[in-house]
Amino acid sequence: MKNLLIALILLAFFSVPAQSNDLKKILIIASNVEDMGDPDKHDARNNLWEYAPPYHVFVSHGYDVEFASPSGDVVPFMMEPVGISSYTIKYEGFLERANSSLAPDQIKPDEYAAVFIGGGYGTLFDVASNKKLLNVMAAIYEKGGVIGSSGHGAGGFANVKLSSGKFLVEGKQVAGFPDSTEKEKSWAKQGSLLPFFVEKQLRKNGARIINKDNIADKHDVIIDGRIVSTMFLPSAALVAKEMIILLEKSGKSKKPIPSAPI
Repeated sequence: MKNLLIALILLAFFSVPAQSNDLKKILIIASNVEDMGDPDKHDARNNLWEYAPPYHVFVSHGYDVEFASPSGDVVPFMMEPVGISSYTIKYEGFLERANSSLAPDQIKPDEYAAVFIGGGYGTLFDVASNKKLLNVMAAIYEKGGVIGSSGHGAGGFANVKLSSGKFLVEGKQVAGFPDSTEKEKSWAKQGSLLPFFVEKQLRKNGARIINKDNIADKHDVIIDGRIVSTMFLPSAALVAKEMIILLEKSGKSKKPIPSAPI
């Protein structure tokens, strides 16, 4: 009788519906790079306005968010904290999380439902060529996870290969920073300081490019399967929301409920 009572208590405990603390985690990947390595030290930091608003969207929906970077620990940001960026820094622990980013070997892909990469040039220099991070992204995606990006962030997963040997982006519509705009701007000396152009690399690996040349509204978020992307900085928060909608539809937004021990 005593054993039966204990079994019923355990069954009741493990059968409680998942609450907000059962939500799976989202991994935000950022760069450790400060500049482009040129004598003038052109800025290559992560763009705060493409990281802080999505972080706010994730945590305000009850998700646990962790950061990762090629080297771990501190990730540098450009742009002044204004609006929601200021709010999430002050009240939601954005910088505390960002500056204690995980190194690739510390990441357990099974714990994450999605990956987000924001803009800023840094990811082109270190994330895009970091095989361990690329493998983490592939593992999360192949278990049904969602991949999201804004601006140059799509360059961070352009080189991800799946277990089939195909590139993650092959055959997928992906929005990212346009080559034509890159060549117009002095931010990276018309792109001459970059290891690669985002649009060109995506095309090379089989992506179907969406940019200002073939999109009606540059604010639009592009969703193709489980890849969510935008070319435009202000839409970074919209990418985060669309990622959550996909996760909730697929049931990937919650951790599996452990079964009662036998």
